[in-house]
Amino acid sequence: MFKGILIHKDDQGYRAALQDIDPALLPEGNVTVRVAHSTLNFKDALAITGQSPVVRKFPMVPGIDLAGTVEHSEHPDWQVGDAVVLNGWGVGEAHWGGLAQRARLNGDWLVPLPPAFSTAQAMAIGTAGYTAMLCVLALERHGLKPGDGEVLVTGAAGGVGSVAVALLARLGYRVVAVTGRPQEADYLQQLGAAEVLERAAFSSAGKPLSKERWAGAVDTVGSHTLANVCAAMRYRGVVTACGLAGGMDLPATVAPFILRGVTMAGVDSVMCPRADRLLAWQRLATDLDVDKLALITQHIGLAEAIPMARRLLDGQVRGRVVVDVNA
Repeated sequence: MFKGILIHKDDQGYRAALQDIDPALLPEGNVTVRVAHSTLNFKDALAITGQSPVVRKFPMVPGIDLAGTVEHSEHPDWQVGDAVVLNGWGVGEAHWGGLAQRARLNGDWLVPLPPAFSTAQAMAIGTAGYTAMLCVLALERHGLKPGDGEVLVTGAAGGVGSVAVALLARLGYRVVAVTGRPQEADYLQQLGAAEVLERAAFSSAGKPLSKERWAGAVDTVGSHTLANVCAAMRYRGVVTACGLAGGMDLPATVAPFILRGVTMAGVDSVMCPRADRLLAWQRLATDLDVDKLALITQHIGLAEAIPMARRLLDGQVRGRVVVDVNA
């Protein structure tokens, strides 16, 4: 038996509980991983609380991230003892995920754990940090350079935003952070933000075009925030859109795109091709100051993940939550 969080939906309702799980119940897969650490992401919190229909099959072990060691493999790329990381691929939604001590997976979903990181550090990065790196790669792919001007990061005190601030600052960009939690200004400046702005200036309807300011942007919020960011982009600026914390709508006009040549690049981390995942983790190993992870991260045990899920949805958690599934 191994311990894990299991979500049920039946005649008794929707519930998540920490329980002992029979290994015979593990889903199909050609690699079994002994999980060392997982994380608690926004999507995991939605799954645990049932606040949004994230889970597609029941029962389900949540957890869209995991890091651990291969325990059994029928996949040609993986041997027993290999250290691996998994992000996304519908794990924790349609396939049992990382908030348990064992996971059985498709080996194609795994990437090697970079030697630069422990399993705990890899999960301090997690899907949030890997998504932030994908955003940085998208900005670079569209030609953005540190000398081009300021880069804005919205939702900056969250997981994606925190890592994006740290990455961009270390790469030499002047980073401006937007947050709805002004008490986190010192934290964001420690990560490398040159300036911190309050979310209120971005969260309501604005003009189709505003004064040009941002050369690049990483938006995790969507809705009016993303529309206002687009409106204030400099000529041929680049916006990466990777989140919807503020809503799925986009109440914008085409003006920034047809009058200023602004590019909006969508960033998806769930089904991202393997080659891009490998590049993102390689770049994280070289471009992320691991000392910053201590600022970004709090550590909890598996039993604490369920109550922490509600706090995360209520906006009471900053940065990243690493879950030691064996604690």
